Amino acid sequence: MLLGAVVFLTSLGVVNGQMGVPSDLPWPLTTLIAALAGVAALYARRAWWPLAVVGAVAYVALAMWPPLLVASYLAGTTLRERRTVAACAGGAVAVVGLSTWVSGWLGGERELMTGTFANAALMGVAVVGLPLVLGLWVRARREVLAAARDRADRLEREQVMRAEQARAQERARIAREMHDVVAHRVSLMVMHAGALEVGTSDQRTAEAAALIGDIGREALTNLRDVLGVLRAPAQAVPRGPQPTLADLDELLDRSRALGITLTRHDEGEARAVGLTAERTAYRVVQEALTNVHKHAGETAADVAVRFLPSSLEVVVSNQPPVRQAAPLPESGWGLVGLRERVELVGGTLHAAPRPDGGFELRARIPA
Repeated sequence: MLLGAVVFLTSLGVVNGQMGVPSDLPWPLTTLIAALAGVAALYARRAWWPLAVVGAVAYVALAMWPPLLVASYLAGTTLRERRTVAACAGGAVAVVGLSTWVSGWLGGERELMTGTFANAALMGVAVVGLPLVLGLWVRARREVLAAARDRADRLEREQVMRAEQARAQERARIAREMHDVVAHRVSLMVMHAGALEVGTSDQRTAEAAALIGDIGREALTNLRDVLGVLRAPAQAVPRGPQPTLADLDELLDRSRALGITLTRHDEGEARAVGLTAERTAYRVVQEALTNVHKHAGETAADVAVRFLPSSLEVVVSNQPPVRQAAPLPESGWGLVGLRERVELVGGTLHAAPRPDGGFELRARIPA
């Protein structure tokens, strides 16, 4: 729209003598010619040749140069083959030559402006040559920038592919290590627990061995799910339902069977708080009891689940150990990962020793 208006106004000024040789034609006709040039310029980005035809005729007949100037620039930005560029340049030379002959035949101001060789050459360079060269430069620059963008995109895609390949290799290596080391050791633990359960005559020992075997088999099941995720990250791995507060009593019973005296307190009116909050609360209790087993051995602990108006609070606190168990190896990332899990859902986690020598872990989870 803007290009058409500019061509119309400048053409009207040229044909009426403000920026060129005044025409003897009546103003309605000159306005119509300028409007025709403006309409051709309006659609010139779709097809530039109609504007070039209008510009050539108007330049030869009236020395009206704006349409030819714009058409020359658009031709430079569009033409790609050397033959078409050469043909366009040859046509422009022919138009300028014909305009020079017409100007010499008409005489007067028209001959002074475009009829002499020097003025005709100057007008030809200014109206056709420079716009055509500028259009060719703009097209070449666009192609260079497009090639640079394509190259950058290709390099980025290759970098992403290399990173994905390295990540997949690392995941496969971790999966192999977990399978060869952890799964093997847990399997041996389950086998020994089964042998102990069958071979012992003590009922309490047999029950403890059966519990250890069940826990080991569950650990192998969970480990198999983790290995499936590591080996095939792009595929959906079938997994069982994640534990929630409904499974909390089973978790507490297992800890009781291992020698911990546990008491559960539910405070507030129980209500549905969302699966994410319940799963997070379950993992908080699970990690807290794991730490009790590691650091306190056989002791007493309290598990409090509080239903607050806008949150779910879980507090696990244990007494000082009665008899210190053999120390277990520490990963060093249990509380760190748990804090990240709680903060990921917008909650807070606080873990600190108690004045009496025990330990307390408190988590508040938005519900």
